[in-house]
Amino acid sequence: MSAARAPAKTFRDLVVWQKAHEFVLGIYQYSANFPRSEAYSHTSQLRRAAISIAANIAEGFRRRGDADKVRMLNIAQGSLEECRYYLILATDLNYGECQNLARLLEEVSRILDAYAKAILTPDS
Repeated sequence: MSAARAPAKTFRDLVVWQKAHEFVLGIYQYSANFPRSEAYSHTSQLRRAAISIAANIAEGFRRRGDADKVRMLNIAQGSLEECRYYLILATDLNYGECQNLARLLEEVSRILDAYAKAILTPDS
């Protein structure tokens, strides 16, 4: 049985945000090696989508109603799926190995789903 965690005081206390932020930092390192011709397309889109995951988690944290919080988390989930596609594309274009990022993204996805479910069913 795991120990109970103290309630988050800021979005930075959320494990899901911490993992999402770690993913963003990894995406910046990974995409730095993309061809220069991708600067305004694949590189930019991937980075924006990755940032959107963490940013929407942060924004949702301060939303007052549960429906509003979950809506922001759903937007983060959409951005997460966008990143999933961009990583597939990067692999298919031979832009470098991204298995570790894909695993981290999957972890963020699982935690994000659990967080949204916990908000919707607080007494469970």
